[in-house]
Amino acid sequence: MSALLSVTGLHAGYGNAEVLFGIDLDLPEGQVTTLMGRNGMGKTTTVRCLMGLLKPSEGKILVKGEDLTGEPPYRVAQAGLGLVPEGRLVFPSLTVSENLRATARPVPDGWTEEKIYEAFPRLAERRRNLGFQLSGGEQQMLAIGRALMTNPSLLILDEATEGLAPLIREEIWSMLAQLKKSGLSILLIDKNLDELSRISDRYYVIEKGEIVWNGDAEAFNADRDHVEQYLHL
Repeated sequence: MSALLSVTGLHAGYGNAEVLFGIDLDLPEGQVTTLMGRNGMGKTTTVRCLMGLLKPSEGKILVKGEDLTGEPPYRVAQAGLGLVPEGRLVFPSLTVSENLRATARPVPDGWTEEKIYEAFPRLAERRRNLGFQLSGGEQQMLAIGRALMTNPSLLILDEATEGLAPLIREEIWSMLAQLKKSGLSILLIDKNLDELSRISDRYYVIEKGEIVWNGDAEAFNADRDHVEQYLHL
């Protein structure tokens, strides 16, 4: 299976503080890949590099064979990467409808505002509400909907269920399962191993800016106790 996204030898940091030390990732098309690790190990820094928000000091990022290393975010978005950022970051002074349309990239038979409302009926009820008037769970649904409205080839979710009520988490996991079934490629960062094990095809574990374990779902299930040692505080 061809790699939709390929990362080799990625180094990056902030000022003189290096955070990533040679990250290698291969994300096959049509699969769900999980990047796991404790807080502060480099997960979000990796995502920032992928999305063009942080320029790597070394390494390459290829999307469908195109070198996007260090390219600005708009070029990364045009190449088909959509981000649901940690902390949601919806536009607080725009309505739900305006948030969805702000960065939309229409494609034939792709995601539309009405399709988002069908997936998240709660957003349909709140379509005229401003971003800051939504609950945390509603903001997360909106962040996912906004990313889907770019009709991405790869959807990246950074801690998409963190801090949410159980019923909202369940709704989001159900949505992710449907997206996987549709064939969308997904990169997940999350701490819920039980839910991840139901949806993920491939796993990477990052520790102090390096990939210390990777494998497919079968390898993860066989080696789960060992993998969990990297995730405990």
